[in-house]
Amino acid sequence: MAGSRGFGKTIALIFLIVIIVLGGLLWFDYLGIVNAKTVFTPLYKLLGLQPQTSVSAKSSKPLQADLEDDRLAKRLEALEIRRQELDKREADIARSENANEAIARELEDRQKSQEEREKTFNNEVKKYDDRNTNIEQISTYLQSMPPKTAVEQLLGMDDQDIIDILRKTDALAEASRTASMTSVWLMNMPAERAAVIQRKMASKPEKLD
Repeated sequence: MAGSRGFGKTIALIFLIVIIVLGGLLWFDYLGIVNAKTVFTPLYKLLGLQPQTSVSAKSSKPLQADLEDDRLAKRLEALEIRRQELDKREADIARSENANEAIARELEDRQKSQEEREKTFNNEVKKYDDRNTNIEQISTYLQSMPPKTAVEQLLGMDDQDIIDILRKTDALAEASRTASMTSVWLMNMPAERAAVIQRKMASKPEKLD
């Protein structure tokens, strides 16, 4: 008799545990803590209850979307800053290139101007050298002629050429330590012309008309 009572208590205890477990699952499923809807859906319908669905998964989607939007906005902001930096660097490079080109053009113009000046100077030197050579040759030729013949040749020249020849003759005579023919030629010239030549030689003009 006592064994029957003990067995009945055990059965009752097991039945109570099952009820408690099922009730707990039912309550947790209703709250959305666990997902047991497939088991308790008929019971919900029988009792006219709407099971509580979990909002955590649904609410996580907008949160995740906001995070993605924030990351995208930050990336776009970083790209915009980078674009502005590149634009500024490109503008700086363009200004630097323009400045360098201006300097290069100025240097090129200066070089051309310098080359022109050197060319002009060299031409003038060449002209002077050629004239100096010609004057020296004429003086040498005249000194080899009789004085009257030399004077006839001189009188056909302009005053400046005569002065240059006379001065070159004096310089050659001084270099060779010989007597210069200048005084002889002047003595054989007409007095008026000789006076003009001597006056111009004394004044040492840079250019004679």
